[in-house]
Amino acid sequence: MIDKDLPNLSQLAKEAKEENKKYFQKLRKKAPKRLDLLMQEIHDKEFERTDCLTCANCCKTTSPMFTYKDIERIAKYLKMKVPDFVEQYLKIDEDDFHVLKTAPCAFLDESDNTCYIYDVRPKACAEYPHTNRKKFIQLTHLTLKNTEVCPATYRIVEELKKRLP
Repeated sequence: MIDKDLPNLSQLAKEAKEENKKYFQKLRKKAPKRLDLLMQEIHDKEFERTDCLTCANCCKTTSPMFTYKDIERIAKYLKMKVPDFVEQYLKIDEDDFHVLKTAPCAFLDESDNTCYIYDVRPKACAEYPHTNRKKFIQLTHLTLKNTEVCPATYRIVEELKKRLP
């Protein structure tokens, strides 16, 4: 079953973008002490009902950043030399980060949306969509971008606006 918000996500996120930008600007000026706890609660509740394997839009459309530790760990898992792994799978983006050369992710099994390297996946994948991280207030720009990719992130932001107007 596909996530009900996924087909309209781009439009929903576009419509909410300016409002969300203003909301996060206001929130950054005076973030409540309980923000991280509230985000954890909203995140946990959302992911009780969200199965990422029904969507995998993040894996299909974007690339995580690969740290050097990620690269070493994944290359070892794939029994590759680091330079060979980098050459085969990665490129340097405009922000000078290692990212995947292609989308969808080369490690995505599109038949069931599972990940071939799940146990050693990049830290950015393991933490995605970053809505339950400490110091969430520092990630609002990333969260805003993720509302365009991840239906759960979109719903988390909408719930946050209701709970913390």
